[in-house]
Amino acid sequence: MERMENGFTLIEALIAMLIVAIGLGIAVPAYSNVAAATHTGAAQVQLGESLVAALDHAIVTQADVIVCSSSDGAGCSGSVDWSQGWIAFADVDGNRTHGTGETLLRRQPPLDGGTHLRSTAQRTRILFQPHGGSSAGSNVTFTICDRRGPAKAVTLVLANSGRLRQGQPTAAAAQQCVASL
Repeated sequence: MERMENGFTLIEALIAMLIVAIGLGIAVPAYSNVAAATHTGAAQVQLGESLVAALDHAIVTQADVIVCSSSDGAGCSGSVDWSQGWIAFADVDGNRTHGTGETLLRRQPPLDGGTHLRSTAQRTRILFQPHGGSSAGSNVTFTICDRRGPAKAVTLVLANSGRLRQGQPTAAAAQQCVASL
């Protein structure tokens, strides 16, 4: 009577392992790029929502509203690096700092997945006024990048009128954003 052996030969097992390794070699980088793109898109949405909420609050309440980078979620950090988060608050006393009794509209925690966010040089805070515009003197540009490199960086540009639009960063801004990762 003939015995039947169940299982794989060594050659079959090696071929199966090779196929799995090739599949992983293709899937892991693709997944990494998709995850980075998702985190960058989420950062754009979160920043946009914060800016729109600040603008709306300034118009509705007729009060100044500040949006600024914040590393602790309580006060402005004074940095052009917004990757550690930001806050938006009603600036009732006009001193441009978040104090007791001033409504905190938004508190954004640090960005996920190696996403980096920088504002235009010298633009560490944005003031929205009751008339609906921002008092800054010039547009502020936010550059958002991740580990995929400067070619994948994007910008959000806030005009003094309060209008927000998406764009492409300058090569220097994209490179500076990626260099600070």
